[in-house]
Amino acid sequence: MIELIRQRVLPHYSIAANSAIAASSAGEIKISPLGNGHINDTFLVRAGGTELVLQRLNTQVFPDPWTLVNNAALIDTHLQRQQAAGRFRLQRIDPQLTLDGKLAVDLGADGFWRAIRFLPHSTSLEVVGSIAEARQAAAAFGHFAKALSDLDASLLGDVIPNFHHLPGRMAQLQQAVAADKAGRVAECQDWLSFVQQQQPLLDELAQTLPNLPLRVCHNDTKINNMLFDKRDGSAMAIIDLDTCMRGQLMYDFGDMVRTFTSPEAEDSCNLDKVRVRPEMFAAICEGFLGELGQVLTQAERHSLWLGARVMCLMIGVRFLTDHLNGDVYFHIQREGHNLDRAANQFSLYLSLLAQADSLKACLS
Repeated sequence: MIELIRQRVLPHYSIAANSAIAASSAGEIKISPLGNGHINDTFLVRAGGTELVLQRLNTQVFPDPWTLVNNAALIDTHLQRQQAAGRFRLQRIDPQLTLDGKLAVDLGADGFWRAIRFLPHSTSLEVVGSIAEARQAAAAFGHFAKALSDLDASLLGDVIPNFHHLPGRMAQLQQAVAADKAGRVAECQDWLSFVQQQQPLLDELAQTLPNLPLRVCHNDTKINNMLFDKRDGSAMAIIDLDTCMRGQLMYDFGDMVRTFTSPEAEDSCNLDKVRVRPEMFAAICEGFLGELGQVLTQAERHSLWLGARVMCLMIGVRFLTDHLNGDVYFHIQREGHNLDRAANQFSLYLSLLAQADSLKACLS
């Protein structure tokens, strides 16, 4: 992979074309893996004092990658205008154009590559460690959504149609059960029965969605998609705009609840420790609503509790589906990894239900 980047990808970017070090010795270009995303392959490139983030997009997951990079560019242009007007305070991970002015490089069998700006002094978290971190990150995602609230959502294409569509995800799970491609259905019967019992949540969702406006949403508000500044711990940037498209903000809120509130990582097998920390939930509400309180409609505000439950259940369903299909979507590091992730998310969902009254009070 490293040699592919050196020989076929970097020549399209100025980091290689204009670097004296690169020109004199290709070996001086340092390329290293970056992050631990489930979907794309990400690398940090350093050459001649210049840094660049390169990503090979997973075109099995994103079959229309040009829509993805065009959406990201449209969002960045809008945020740039908001920044100039003093209405956006975070840094941007603006797309880096190729030497011929394109947003990406399509190398066919060798992958679809795009580059974004690297932000020095940045760091990310896998598990929220403090109430302050939860509040700060939720405020950053809220600030991001607020800055995009006047961007026409219809201008963005659907990167993954029906991405946050629980009935569709449930149907995919049933298809996976029927096919049983990997011969794993028998070991998952308890969780499959549990999922089938959640029909009331789907009914509530069907009644709520018609009342919600379409917004430009991030759609993947995990804690590791927000960067902190290592120098002072402040919020620096919202990253991973791959799934930014039109949708409902309750899902962005719900994904923060899903990824901020548990003291365990989303693939932890310590299910007895997987729980919603109420103080973290309250901090998310404070940070997110503190930025978006005047933007949200009353129906949107009421939908946030639904979004929290839907996201925990839906991501669990997606992990379970991928496990049954033979781990074809999410990267895994061990056998049964996606089943562990599914059990983790279902446990978090159950913790939400167990604390419903006290948690809902944080949204009033």
